[in-house]
Amino acid sequence: MMLKKGSRAVLLKIYIGESDKYKGKPLYQYLMGFFSENGLYGATVMRGITGFGATSRVHTSSILRLSTDLPVIIEVIDSEEMIDKIKPLLEEIIDGGLVTQEEVEICFYRAKGE
Repeated sequence: MMLKKGSRAVLLKIYIGESDKYKGKPLYQYLMGFFSENGLYGATVMRGITGFGATSRVHTSSILRLSTDLPVIIEVIDSEEMIDKIKPLLEEIIDGGLVTQEEVEICFYRAKGE
């Protein structure tokens, strides 16, 4: 499926900690390589300035309390088929975190200069 204007796709959001690791590598870096190797259309990693999860422990970038485990959100957009294909693998890779998905409509998708 090509991501064309007006087409439907799935947005997968992955909430993890910056210090999470997989195979000795930061988890967010591992996942970016994983998505690229599996041919997904695109992914973005965002670093949060504050947040908390299941433990209710606040992680913040405040100068008064510098955290080494800030929240990280990874967004991946692709077809429902591709997202469904990788979800079982993500369950094995991600030890702690939250994964959500929602349907999105593509407004446009193109590389610079197209």
